[in-house]
Amino acid sequence: MTNRIMIIAHAPLAKALKDCALHVYPDCGQYVTAIDIHAQTSPEESLSTARVALDQLSGEGVLVLTDIFGATPSNVAQQLITGSSARLVAGVNLPMLLRTVCYCHESLEMLVNRALAGGSQGVMQVATSAPQNQIKKSHDPSSHHHQQ
Repeated sequence: MTNRIMIIAHAPLAKALKDCALHVYPDCGQYVTAIDIHAQTSPEESLSTARVALDQLSGEGVLVLTDIFGATPSNVAQQLITGSSARLVAGVNLPMLLRTVCYCHESLEMLVNRALAGGSQGVMQVATSAPQNQIKKSHDPSSHHHQQ
């Protein structure tokens, strides 16, 4: 059996993350569920929707990924997993989601570790390859000026 991944996030992030995962791994649709929390929807109604979605999942376990700890989607997710064996990780990003999709066959505990590693390792400062203030040199021989 394989773990399932449920994303609960501010609309439209959950569905957008799922769509990105399906773009990279088109066969993962059965493993990933997305629930967008809309501003006009009450937390109670969002929780009810999430419970229905959770009941429809079958697998070894469920990893719930949410965007911002302490915000409504996170609070809904916390209530959702209370009393269940599901696990919750806040701070979802695309590298985290892709890592969990790749390793969803591992134990739920290991999947949590993979999510945390994928999320943190996917965030980095990227250096430019050349200083931005240098003028690009042309290799056109007719543009060479010789001074002596």
